Amino acid sequence: MMLPADYHMHTPLCRHAVGEPVEYARHAVAIGLTEIGFSDHSPMPQDDFDNWRMFDRQLDEYVAKVRLAQAAFPQLTIRLALEVDYLPGHEDWIRALAKRHPWDYFIGSVHYVSDSWDIDNPAKLSEWKKRDAYEVWQIYFERLTQAAQSGLFEIIGHCDLPKKFNIRPTQDCTALYELFLTAAAQAGCAIELNTAGLRKDCREIYPARNILELAFQKNVPITFGSDAHAPEEVGMAFPEAISLAKSAGYQKTLRFKNRKREVVALSPA
Repeated sequence: MMLPADYHMHTPLCRHAVGEPVEYARHAVAIGLTEIGFSDHSPMPQDDFDNWRMFDRQLDEYVAKVRLAQAAFPQLTIRLALEVDYLPGHEDWIRALAKRHPWDYFIGSVHYVSDSWDIDNPAKLSEWKKRDAYEVWQIYFERLTQAAQSGLFEIIGHCDLPKKFNIRPTQDCTALYELFLTAAAQAGCAIELNTAGLRKDCREIYPARNILELAFQKNVPITFGSDAHAPEEVGMAFPEAISLAKSAGYQKTLRFKNRKREVVALSPA
């Protein structure tokens, strides 16, 4: 099976990943990938914003590490990207980041539902006990919708991230999904099939099948990402992700270069 590009992977600069980009690239070649993209957590305007991203002064170092991997593995297409947190009011910062290097794509992700609560942070798991799950999902998807509408991103990352700890609302969230996916479709923004969910408490690829089926109905394109934080996680569970995508109706995926898309076919199983 020809595997699609793995467009979501990190580096030690984010302070919670291991292995240098050359090691990720080496594993990608070993498992038969022909294209990958590094999309580490972007810096914030303040270096003390949280403890799971590179410092602003390290952005050039990050680019240099990716360039080193590109030089070491010329047989592998390696894209340069960032995973950028979307927070209302940070749009100018994201536009400034976009000008600093020749990026191939930006993944827009929502981790924060307030200025201080990153909902996927294990150190803040107790916060969930203080909140109504549906309220959290509602705020999350409102911000995700804004991210899609912003036009700042080629891809939206792990679009049902609140399920990470398997805390789910009892209410029907379909209306939230509909608003977000409509915005993504109108903006021409893709969503990713992120296999990291299989390694979390939810034990499920991001997004869930019902969201993916809605995305297909609305002609929202897809990409694939392992969200690798270690070299051996590159391309992890991609056959399962491809199977999920095809079962929802997808036969195509996207590639990116210089923030321009190319539609490519998903290979037969």
